[in-house]
Amino acid sequence: MERWPALELASTIRHDGEGGVADDLATAHGATRWIRDRADLLTDCPPAGGITADGGLRAEITELRRAVRTLFARAVSPAPPSPADARRLMSDDQALAHLNSVAAREPVVPQLDWPRGDAPRVRLPSALDDPETRLLAALARAAIDFLSGPQREQLRACTAPRCVRYFVKSHGRQEWCKPSCGNRARAARHYRRQHVTTDRDPASS
Repeated sequence: MERWPALELASTIRHDGEGGVADDLATAHGATRWIRDRADLLTDCPPAGGITADGGLRAEITELRRAVRTLFARAVSPAPPSPADARRLMSDDQALAHLNSVAAREPVVPQLDWPRGDAPRVRLPSALDDPETRLLAALARAAIDFLSGPQREQLRACTAPRCVRYFVKSHGRQEWCKPSCGNRARAARHYRRQHVTTDRDPASS
């Protein structure tokens, strides 16, 4: 399954398994772990495995996430957004301005690299010697690529009870982000149908 840095960033807000919402970036330690676990996705910035987040970097990443989740909410409209932070999102204009400004912190010029016997690929060389700024800019560019690409049309907010994730729809009938959410949604529908039937049955009173 394809992985997108922007979607993974948005998914740091998730259901905690107990009826609440967990934030994987709630602490600097959590942010460090998240960055290092996704070093393979952030190929156009310094080795993410060597970055240790402090409170300032954590705050910068969470503000970028807020912008990304705002634009994800716009992308799935008129369907409802994830309920996790729907009341705390930026305006669309603020989110766009923030995303673009973070991406612009690292000036890069795309370079084509085409080794013999291999496929061509794009490199983004940078003279900036600041791993944290390069990380933030890479995350912002990844979000721009995601939102301007075809996967935006397939972005959905999972509607399963208690789920707060966004996901990219991989086939025509997909309604939920993962099978466990589908099971939970079907169980909830069954429960509601049973109670509606019971409430309407005079023999039950």
